[in-house]
Amino acid sequence: MQDLIVMATCVLAANAATASSTAFVNVNIVPMTSDTIVTQQSVIVTDASIVAIGDVDTIPVPEDAWVVDGTDRYLMPGLTEMHAHVPEVGSQDLDRVMTLFVANGVTAIRGMLGRPSHLALRQQLADGDAFGPRLITSGPSMNGESVSGVADAMRKVRAQHAAGYDFIKIHPGLSPDEFSVIAAVSTELGMRFAGHVPVAVGVDNALAAGIATIDHLDGYFVALLPANIDPSGGYGGFFDVLLADQVIEERIAGIAARTAAAGTWNVPTESLFENRVSPLSVTDLRNRPEMRFMPEATVNRWVRSKETQERERGFNADIAVRAIEIRRRLILALHEAGAGLLLGSDAPQVFNVPGFSLHHELEILVAAGLTPFEALQTGTAAAGKFLETNTGTVAIGRNADLVLLDANPLEDIGNTRRIHGVMLRGSWYSSSDLEQRLSVYRRQDD
Repeated sequence: MQDLIVMATCVLAANAATASSTAFVNVNIVPMTSDTIVTQQSVIVTDASIVAIGDVDTIPVPEDAWVVDGTDRYLMPGLTEMHAHVPEVGSQDLDRVMTLFVANGVTAIRGMLGRPSHLALRQQLADGDAFGPRLITSGPSMNGESVSGVADAMRKVRAQHAAGYDFIKIHPGLSPDEFSVIAAVSTELGMRFAGHVPVAVGVDNALAAGIATIDHLDGYFVALLPANIDPSGGYGGFFDVLLADQVIEERIAGIAARTAAAGTWNVPTESLFENRVSPLSVTDLRNRPEMRFMPEATVNRWVRSKETQERERGFNADIAVRAIEIRRRLILALHEAGAGLLLGSDAPQVFNVPGFSLHHELEILVAAGLTPFEALQTGTAAAGKFLETNTGTVAIGRNADLVLLDANPLEDIGNTRRIHGVMLRGSWYSSSDLEQRLSVYRRQDD
């Protein structure tokens, strides 16, 4: 019987894939161009693009179209994970990670630790020759270990640009001079640089240099310290969690305004931070349903990481709670100041299972004070705008990277988890298709 079910699923998937068009009929559209729902629509997709949208009674359905019933369902743009880590091509983990992303409605990812093999993978994904989200990739990390001086920094930026990477990834450890030349050469070449804020550089200098995104809210706590504290000294712990009791919260509005004025976006990856330092127990975290899709050895490593965090020199649970509160306030302040926010979770990292972690991130953004629409924008329209891609909204002419939900995400952000199916570059994958792909990675002990 199981073999028959698998065969039927494969036949249905093949029929959907071979149809020249797909029609979502009588669907509610979440266009993400405004905080609204457009009801009882038909959306026609041909050749991986949205070619028609209109009232269900007036838009004709092509005779050869694969029809998807949208009644009482909600069609929205696919999500973009703006801080992802992509395994090496050939790794046994690559398909697992890509499958988890797509099954959770993630149709594009920004790889934040690029490898040479990712350049070919990027093209294979774009062409549909590999399964997974669209890939935007950095080059190999620029950090205190990989860069040895100004001349080396300049050479590496030019080499990554010539190789065809999409942007430069900044990691800790760079000197001010190395950072400055990376920023200058990247700008000269029209190539963005993004990621961490080296301690020796600081947020304000990074903003002045034109950093495209600051990830993890890195460096903001240091920028909020009293003037008499040396920001280059001391020990702040994981993303400066231990500095929370010294932060001057009244300065948040100022740094948020300066971020907006600089045109720098932020990818908070708050779920990663809270997984590491929040009072949530390792038992609660490892019992999240999505952990069954990760290897036991990986989950055990994540458990050890959190336990090590809790034993870290100077770690204090009360200060950690305050750090979470301040970071959430900072996220809201950045949003209210007009500094762009982008959805990212740093998956797969500590208890952040690819795809699933983005739904946790969305819930945290709403808890921080954003509306469900505003939170969703960070992973749809805003991501499309930042990346300058033809995605992020449901509109005629847009790429058909879409998610069909069984409930309205603007009423409850948790409804983004209720996925009925995903359209990836015009190919339709129903929930049963996705479940079949996921079943390969579900641990047998569950």
